[in-house]
Parts: sequence; C-alpha cells; structure tokens
Amino acid sequence: MALTAKVMEMPAPSVREVRDDATLVMEIRGGDEAAMACFYDRYARVVYSVLLRVLHHPSSAEDLLEDIFLGIWRNPEELLEVRGNLGAWLAILARNRAIDALRRRSPRGTVADISMAAMHDLSSEAERQAVAENTRAAIAQLAPEQRRIFAMAFFDGLSDKEIAEIVGESAPLIKMRIRDTLLALRRAARG
Repeated sequence: MALTAKVMEMPAPSVREVRDDATLVMEIRGGDEAAMACFYDRYARVVYSVLLRVLHHPSSAEDLLEDIFLGIWRNPEELLEVRGNLGAWLAILARNRAIDALRRRSPRGTVADISMAAMHDLSSEAERQAVAENTRAAIAQLAPEQRRIFAMAFFDGLSDKEIAEIVGESAPLIKMRIRDTLLALRRAARG
C-alpha cells in the first residue's frame, strides 16, 4: 500500500494521543519509538496535506513526508528549538521544504517568507479541524484575484516579483495584498 493511502487512511486520533506535545518531544529525545509513532499519527496528515498542496505530486509529497519525520527521529533536538505551536511549526517546515523541492526542480527567484503563526493548540484533532474549516471558508470567500495571488505565493512558492509579472501589477502592491490576505486568514482561523 502506498504511503499516501496509508496516511489518508490513518485512523482517527487514538488513545495514544493523550500525551501532550512536550511529553512526546521528551520521549522522542529518549529514543521512544512508540512516542515517535504517536507523533507521526498526530501530525502526518497535516504535513502531507501541505506537501501535496504545494508540490501537486503525491510521490514527491510522500518522499518529503518521510524525510521530515526521519529527520526529526534522527535529530529530535530541533524539536526543542520550536517556539510556539508544534503543528504550526511542522506545517511551515513542510511548506518550506516543498518550496525548496520546487526550486530544485525549476530554479526561481526568492520567495518572501509568509508566516501563518497559529494561536491554537493544533495537537487537538477537533481544534485542528476547526481551524482548517475556518481557514478553508475564509479562502473560499476571498475575491477570485486575491485567492489566485495567495495560491501563487503560498502554494506555488512564487515571489512577489514573479506574481507581479504574471498579474501585471507592482511587486509592492502584491506584497501588500498577500499580507492583507494572511491577516484575514489569521483572523478567520481564530474563529
């Protein structure tokens, strides 16, 4: 069975998820394979979804998913450096790794960092789903051109300048539109 199918068919969060992120991180640092499995169960869907959304290529997303979690297993110390929400950090890590992979495929200019810091505890499945639903609803309500620009910046990894060339507007205006969109999505995610 392909990893994609495994990830998408993963059962709902189990009893193992009772442990909080801080406990899991400490157990992973100690080499606890069960803790790593719980960590994977908790966050693989989020990471895979971001990777697939950016890469549009299931096998590449699967490869990066494995790389990300193997990297964490081999170097759990990087988890100690995470400030804030672990789920949000993993989503940004996945996005950045996917954009790096896209750049390796087709070299492009720089991409401005777009941060979507989450104020929620994404380790809770219910809260994660609520944030995702709020964000999807907010994206659906964006004007078509605003949604298109957001998708080019966040999911396709294009720079402000590249987007400006495509849509025929100035790069500062594009940057301002992306910023406004991110702020609107952040407000929507808070519910």
